[in-house]
Amino acid sequence: MARREKRPQGPLPPPLPPETRTVGQLLAETIRTYGQHFVRAVPLGLVVAVSNQLALDRTIGEQIAIFLVAAPFFTFAYADATRLVTGVRPAAEEWLVALVVGTIVFLPAAALIPWFKLAVVVWLAVIGLVVPAALVERTSFRESFARALALGRVDYVHGIGALAALVLIFGMAESGLALLLESQADNTVRSAIFLADTVLGPLLFLGGAVLYVDQDARLRSRGDRGKERDAHVPAAHDAHGEGRADAAREPGAPA
Repeated sequence: MARREKRPQGPLPPPLPPETRTVGQLLAETIRTYGQHFVRAVPLGLVVAVSNQLALDRTIGEQIAIFLVAAPFFTFAYADATRLVTGVRPAAEEWLVALVVGTIVFLPAAALIPWFKLAVVVWLAVIGLVVPAALVERTSFRESFARALALGRVDYVHGIGALAALVLIFGMAESGLALLLESQADNTVRSAIFLADTVLGPLLFLGGAVLYVDQDARLRSRGDRGKERDAHVPAAHDAHGEGRADAAREPGAPA
């Protein structure tokens, strides 16, 4: 039999830009960012780990109460993840607005976490980007909600797909890692889950921040395309004129 020659493998294709990034590439970017900021990002997982520890073996009502109390801490973790992903340096006022609007948005999600996680994903895909909107764009209290809705609507399928994938991967990895730690290190179930949540929890917050970058790029891209289309359309009253250039593209008068 003739031996098949090995074809040299070429370089991997470059990642897509944020405005066209797929859910898979969003996950890859999230993991890459986590690796770059591992030491600073790991503490974000403590919010998830502590909340889950307190909620273990509790009734549904008690779990809801725990997550409601934890809402400001989840919001702070998301805001800090946004800072790591975007490199923004918000002032105290932006932090305050982000924490207030984020807590308000997270309260309904907290009530749904123990029994209907899909509803949490849907809700946060619609309005959850209110935190990075306040931090990065320095929007006011009311503007933050309007901006988050615009970001959520620009590509809702991408938003809900990304958040659902993050939650699914977190849940599967948490179960697998907890089982591995319990069997090999002889830890208790609680200790194993705590370690798993601490290590994997930052992916949820970092992924949400990367989603903001994607949705913002998509919204800007659509706006730019609209401007380009409008630039080639002459004004109605000049449609039969003598070919006068569009005023928006004309050079200004010399000084």
